[in-house]
Amino acid sequence: MADHLRLEGTGLSQALGRIPSGLYILTVRHGERATGMLASWVQQAGFEPPMVTVAVRRDRYVGDWIDASGRFTLNQLATGSKALIRHFGRGFEPDDDAFEDLALRDEAQGGPVLAAAMAYLDAEVAGQVVGGDHRIFLGRIVAGALLHPEAEPLVHVRANGFHY
Repeated sequence: MADHLRLEGTGLSQALGRIPSGLYILTVRHGERATGMLASWVQQAGFEPPMVTVAVRRDRYVGDWIDASGRFTLNQLATGSKALIRHFGRGFEPDDDAFEDLALRDEAQGGPVLAAAMAYLDAEVAGQVVGGDHRIFLGRIVAGALLHPEAEPLVHVRANGFHY
């Protein structure tokens, strides 16, 4: 793509950045380890069976863990979740304790459920596509729950559609 189209403030970068999304903490287990990452590119992709897609940068080990385990969990964030956004936004190395000092629920197989999450969806990988700089995982939802019914989902809009 031409560099002039990628410049911050161009019509294209602004329009692409205005695609609204929720914010999620994607969690995954790999053997005895578990990790989490901030995810915003999540979309429902089917009713029967219920399915979602989630995009993970190709250079993140999290995608390899999802590929190896065949599962992941999405923890949907509510408005007011700034502490979780800061915590997971910094990223983790594979051996880091991504869940230090966080309350967890152990009711999903894909990855830990954050007690502070508004809702969670536990998914089995049904397929994946590698496109550009991201891998898109298609997940069949096998479990989930609304943990805090009074909460409002966090809606995220970026200023520039060419970076997070």
